[in-house]
Amino acid sequence: MSRAMKRWFGEAFLAAAVGFVLLHPLSSHAQQDQITRKVKTRVSPAYPELARRMSIAGVVKVQVVVAPNGTVKNTKVVGGHPLLVNAAVDAIKKWRFEPAADETTGVVEFKFDPSVATQ
Repeated sequence: MSRAMKRWFGEAFLAAAVGFVLLHPLSSHAQQDQITRKVKTRVSPAYPELARRMSIAGVVKVQVVVAPNGTVKNTKVVGGHPLLVNAAVDAIKKWRFEPAADETTGVVEFKFDPSVATQ
């Protein structure tokens, strides 16, 4: 692949990523509710290597539905950089919450900062 093609693909990818962020706002007012159940097991997301090399920082917001037994039943990304969202979703799916009588829905925020990420 020629150098010009590699650059074009890189720029096209970046434009698509920016378009995704612009077309998918962080969240609507109704989705701002923070989850109120106590977290028993919290897993931090792994910083994606490509995002680290590109020095991409930001916040990823994930709407979470927690089952009565405390496991994560469903997730929906409501905002964040496309290179960071998979790491956030993979981490939140491993979280465990205190049991409750009913399902709970709320938004969890993950902050990614390449300057503090461990190698």
